[in-house]
Amino acid sequence: MFDTEKNTASAWFRQLRDEIIMAFEALEESHAAGPFSDNQPGRFEVKETTRQSDDGSDAGGGLMSVIRGGRVFEKVGVNVSTVYGTLGERAQNAMAARKGIPGMKDDPRFWASGISLVAHMQNPHVPAVHMNTRMFWTPHAWWFGGGSDLNPCIEYDEDTSHFHATQKAHLDPHGAAHYPRLKDWADEYFYIPHRKRARGVGGIFMDDYCTGDWQADFSLTQDIGRAFLPAFFPLVEKRRILSFNDTDKTTQLVHRGLYAEYNLVYDRGTKFGLETGHDPDAVLMSLPPLAKWI
Repeated sequence: MFDTEKNTASAWFRQLRDEIIMAFEALEESHAAGPFSDNQPGRFEVKETTRQSDDGSDAGGGLMSVIRGGRVFEKVGVNVSTVYGTLGERAQNAMAARKGIPGMKDDPRFWASGISLVAHMQNPHVPAVHMNTRMFWTPHAWWFGGGSDLNPCIEYDEDTSHFHATQKAHLDPHGAAHYPRLKDWADEYFYIPHRKRARGVGGIFMDDYCTGDWQADFSLTQDIGRAFLPAFFPLVEKRRILSFNDTDKTTQLVHRGLYAEYNLVYDRGTKFGLETGHDPDAVLMSLPPLAKWI
């Protein structure tokens, strides 16, 4: 039961990964003027990732794809994975926002697939960005999650407006209530309590999303993924050639500290990946190459 749906979701996450990687490499190739244009165009280094169960048996895996030191991206990772097995109590708690997944104590089997992307940019005027979409399944429940959020160190109101408007346009066909709800969800989820501030300018986010209509929920999840490139690419194109100074670069590095703090302390995806034995390099791919604290 649900094998067809799981295979469909996993294949689509891989397709989205392939589309984004092609677009990012084309962007690197096209950056022939402005800062960092003397660098070699970035190309993704691809590594297979694995997950092992507690008894050492194969429990799935995926692909980690990373550009380091490109013309546009200082570091960008695009991961896709499909993992499965059984979950201990701590991993169950990290798996979802809700407490007490139905039936897990008696039958702790699970399956999860998704794509996760984080981009840290060379030019401080270009915002960092995060996107992921995912599906979880257990014998007694299934749900989707994901979203994307923008993390500029130098904020431009028109960039924030474009990012949100594009996401709204992709969500509205599924119902006018989706965008405001998922925007509020992102504002709450990507908040850093110990700093008393958000890590960026928001976006959309959902977790534990299940209406009972798998096809409708999957379609919504697909449009969250489809919104990413048109929401983000125009901002990169506009800002990547702008000049910057040492003060701008310091501002960027300090802002990246917020990203590192959030992902190491609060992010459920990081906790789930580490608790379930996935490749730690893939789990921690989201961390910036350089950051600074003052």
